[in-house]
Amino acid sequence: MEYGGQFESEAEATRTIGLLSIVSLLFIILILYIEFRCFRDAFLVMVNLPLAFIGGIIAVYFTSRVISVASLVGFITLFGIATRNGILLISHYKHLMEQDGKTLQEAVLQGSMERLRPVIMTALAAGLALVPFAIAADKPGNEILSPLAIVILGGLLSSTVLNMVVLPSLYLKFGKEQQK
Repeated sequence: MEYGGQFESEAEATRTIGLLSIVSLLFIILILYIEFRCFRDAFLVMVNLPLAFIGGIIAVYFTSRVISVASLVGFITLFGIATRNGILLISHYKHLMEQDGKTLQEAVLQGSMERLRPVIMTALAAGLALVPFAIAADKPGNEILSPLAIVILGGLLSSTVLNMVVLPSLYLKFGKEQQK
C-alpha cells in the first residue's frame, strides 16, 4: 500500500519542520551562548520552551486534538516569543549585578519585578491579535490560522505565568554571582 496526495505532503512537511526545528534550536543555543558567554544562562533561557510547550499541547487537547502543520508552525512562533521573554529576564538580572552591583538574590527579585510588565505586554500583544482567529475556528478560511492561534494562545498563557515563577527560581539556584 502506498500513500500519496495530501497525506504524503503533510508527512513530508512534518519531517521537514521537525528537522529544521532541531537545527534552529541548536542555532538559538549558540546565539544565546555568544550573547551571554555562558551555557548555563543559555540553557536557563531555553527552559521557557517546555513551559510554552505544555500550554500549547493542553490548548490543542481541549480544542481540536489534532497536531497539524499549522500547529507546528504555531509552536515555532511560540518558542520565539518564549525565548524572548527569557532573554528579557536573564539579561536584566545580569545588568543589575554587573552595573548596579546587586547580589544575585537582589537582582533576581528586582529584575523580576521590573520585567513583569514587559513580559506580560509581549504576551498580550501577540495573544490579543490571535484571539479572533481562535474564536472563528469554524469559519471558512481559518483552517490554517485557527490551529496556529490556539497553540500560540495556550502556550503564551502557560509560558508567561510559569516564566515569572520557574525562571527566577532556577536562576537563584543555578545563576552565577557576578564578580565585583
